[in-house]
Amino acid sequence: MGLISGMILGTIVGVALMAGWREMMKYRSRKRISKAVDVKLLGSLNRDDLKKICGESYPEWISFPIYEQVKWLNKQLSKLWPFVAEAATMVIKESVEPLLEDYRPPGIKSLKFSKLTLGNVAPKIEGIRVQSLKKGQITMDIDFRWGGDPSIILAVDALVASLPIQLKDLQVFTVVRVIFQLTEEIPCISAVVVALLSEPKPKIDYTLKAIGGSLTAIPGLSDMIDDTVNSIVTDMLQWPHRIVVPIGGVPVDTSELELKPQGKLSVTVVKANALKNMEMIGKSDPYVVLYVRPLFKVKTKVIENNLNPVWEQTFDMIAEDKETQSLILEVFDKDITQDKRLGTVKLPLIDLELETAKEYELRLLPSLDMLKIKDKKDRGTLTIKVLYHQFSKEESLEALEEEKRIIEQRKKLKEAGVIGSTMDALDGAASLVGSGVGMVGTGIGAGVGLVGSGIGAGAGLVGSGIGAVGSGLSKAGKFMGRSVTNQFSSSSKKSGSSTPSAQENGAGS
Repeated sequence: MGLISGMILGTIVGVALMAGWREMMKYRSRKRISKAVDVKLLGSLNRDDLKKICGESYPEWISFPIYEQVKWLNKQLSKLWPFVAEAATMVIKESVEPLLEDYRPPGIKSLKFSKLTLGNVAPKIEGIRVQSLKKGQITMDIDFRWGGDPSIILAVDALVASLPIQLKDLQVFTVVRVIFQLTEEIPCISAVVVALLSEPKPKIDYTLKAIGGSLTAIPGLSDMIDDTVNSIVTDMLQWPHRIVVPIGGVPVDTSELELKPQGKLSVTVVKANALKNMEMIGKSDPYVVLYVRPLFKVKTKVIENNLNPVWEQTFDMIAEDKETQSLILEVFDKDITQDKRLGTVKLPLIDLELETAKEYELRLLPSLDMLKIKDKKDRGTLTIKVLYHQFSKEESLEALEEEKRIIEQRKKLKEAGVIGSTMDALDGAASLVGSGVGMVGTGIGAGVGLVGSGIGAGAGLVGSGIGAVGSGLSKAGKFMGRSVTNQFSSSSKKSGSSTPSAQENGAGS
């Protein structure tokens, strides 16, 4: 009995082991097939698909293996950071404070740093791509990430209250492009060009906290600071705008590296349909703000009590890089306190045909960054006509000279106290330049009381355009719209760059 029962039990155990082994092999086979399918699927994903899955913070080398990992560089950077942070703090404060003053929005009298330290956490470089896009140059793209612990406090002096604001939980995700201009003389590099790539778009996240008060003390303060930061980054640092730094003791001509006008954009804002109503009583009073660069916004007239407004107004704007820049259009509802955004849309200039006028019916979005928006309801449509004219070399140089002239004229306005900051004149061109609203009407020109007698007595101080770059950067180089030159180089050059034609037709009503 013992032998027979042992044989039966052994047979049962053996069969069970064989069955279990078979099922395990089937399971492993299914897992391998499933993993192979997943790998194939992941391999077919593009940049936009990866953004949806991983968010904005994924390293570039995941989807673009041409980016090389540089762990050794991060080790060295962490050791150097205490020294770099101390030196960079002074440069940032002296460089950025004038920009905060120039770009501060209407309603804020002063915007400065009351405290600025970069903390103890060094940035991280996820990857580097090196390429030669042009003869005599080396281009390096650096995938830069920083989730540090800086201490940044802004002193905000508004019309209604003064409040210190702390920027917390700062995170920066961007790709920095560095171009080395080569030369045959030691140190073999005559100049360095630095910019943030426009794609992937630079991402700067932070939270705002009022110290000893509440953010609600200044209505719309968070949006004002967000707009100021975005405008500075987009208008000064994001490609095609760049910083040009001459290197070495030999005088260097950096004019070829600096940004120049490439073409003129003629935009006719025709009409809008089915806009969202933001009023409790009556209907919205819409107007459109449009720009290629935030520094040179233009504004249509306000159409009161109408959700299907017709404007039929034409504006001319300068484009510096058709491949990377876009036309931004924002529809606002005019309000007594703070204007409300009804919708926005972006039209990439690369989609435009040269010398061909075309009409576009664009669907308005709540925001250009839809990943953060919960309210995805329809915002209506905006109809525009666009014509892009590409400059010849002579036209480009003429436009550049006109830009320089307007910068100087607008600088005089600011120094004379006619405008408090650049953005005072750019608030939809409502106060100084634009649709017949405010002190001047359709232009700042000769013999116009407040402006004419105070500065040059009617010398056509702004002519037909708006925009300026206040006082620029005094110690960390001269920012004249696009370029900064090395403060340590005696050959530093000042380069102008504002838009001469942003309002050639005005925002006439």
